[in-house]
Amino acid sequence: MSDEIFVMNKGKIVQSGTPVDIYDEPINHFVADFVGESNIVDGVMIEDNLVEFVGKQFECVDGGMRANEPVEVVLRPEDLNITTPDKGKLVVTVDTQLFRGVHYEIICFDEQHNEWMVHSTKKAKEGSKVGLSFEPEDIHVMRFNESEEDFDARLESYEE
Repeated sequence: MSDEIFVMNKGKIVQSGTPVDIYDEPINHFVADFVGESNIVDGVMIEDNLVEFVGKQFECVDGGMRANEPVEVVLRPEDLNITTPDKGKLVVTVDTQLFRGVHYEIICFDEQHNEWMVHSTKKAKEGSKVGLSFEPEDIHVMRFNESEEDFDARLESYEE
């Protein structure tokens, strides 16, 4: 695999980096969808390490944004775990389930009608309510119209 890749949109470089970096930390909605399947919902960055989406607040590992800044939140299907509704951070209703060989692709909807794709080795019953669990590092927060330079500087500040 390549050491560095460039993601372009309409003839302009949107993001460059290693394949893993771009997959794990996409700069925007276009890149997140381009490099893999994504669950993307609107959110609000409450403060460093705290984001709100689907009406709830969640601990995350992102920071360096304005308080109450509108953002988009990405959770990859493989980072969501199916559990019981009382143990889930989100409660969703299973709509469809498709066996993909190594996992089930499960499509769910929350009460706000957001679609959630889950890759799981566990089966789920269509029409049932299930919980979705995930860790703070599974949440990726994307700013609107952030330049790659500002994005890279923000990511580097996490390491300090």
